Amino acid sequence: MGTPIFEMRDVEVASDAAEDDATNGAPFIEMRGIERHFGSVIALAGVSLTVNPGECHCLLGDNGAGKSTFIKVMSGVHRPTKGSIFLEGQPVTFQNPRHAMNAGIATVYQDLAMIPLMSVTRNFWMGREPEKRIGPFKVFDFKTADRVALTEMERMGIRLRDPGQAVGTLSGGERQSVAIARAVYFGARILILDEPTSALGVRQTANVLATVKRVREKGVGIVLITHNVRHALAVGDRFTVLNRGRTLGTARRGEVKPDELQDMMAGGQEMVDLEASLGGTV
Repeated sequence: MGTPIFEMRDVEVASDAAEDDATNGAPFIEMRGIERHFGSVIALAGVSLTVNPGECHCLLGDNGAGKSTFIKVMSGVHRPTKGSIFLEGQPVTFQNPRHAMNAGIATVYQDLAMIPLMSVTRNFWMGREPEKRIGPFKVFDFKTADRVALTEMERMGIRLRDPGQAVGTLSGGERQSVAIARAVYFGARILILDEPTSALGVRQTANVLATVKRVREKGVGIVLITHNVRHALAVGDRFTVLNRGRTLGTARRGEVKPDELQDMMAGGQEMVDLEASLGGTV
């Protein structure tokens, strides 16, 4: 795959760093040597990553690098073929996504899991609706639901005209903020964001990145999945690069330049060789 463009810590060093963190309090989650096989296909081949409270750890890589598979292991969708997961220093095996959610790990996927024709309030509370009693009956407490939805959105920097408006009438960035606010309100300690800015314009992207910063300031750990180096550097504290299911290393903010990250994601020496073979036209 070629010589690394810059020196990053390998898996063993990363584990040592996690042990150092443990002296000050174990990271909320540590993924150590994670492998995931689908038959003869090795989707992940020993990926390690830690996330501390109040930290944004960016997971970068091109399409097919293994990012989506990795977060599905972290969120309980897949069980690792090999490797270990630790929560606050204690080993854990997630039986399913609900188990991971109960442990404080929430995932916001690209499709946001929202129903466009339903209101912001309904989407915010979906499956966890507050109730009140009217005589012997329990009904949806719309007043409480609307108040909480408005308050939580304002905390994310979004002022809604009406919590009863359909989610489909919001911008892409506002819909992302609804999903993030929902996850934080219901107790997320680690928030996994899967390409949150991939289909957004410049202004909407800025709003989402500002929301990420607000969530991080609340002490929530964030795993930001992206292939956009500029977006990662805007909010990230640490950066892990994946390529073909393997960890190329982890760097802290200030240890790596944008073009170095970009070259690692693009294949490093492979791209240099390709450019030379094409006469410098890449």
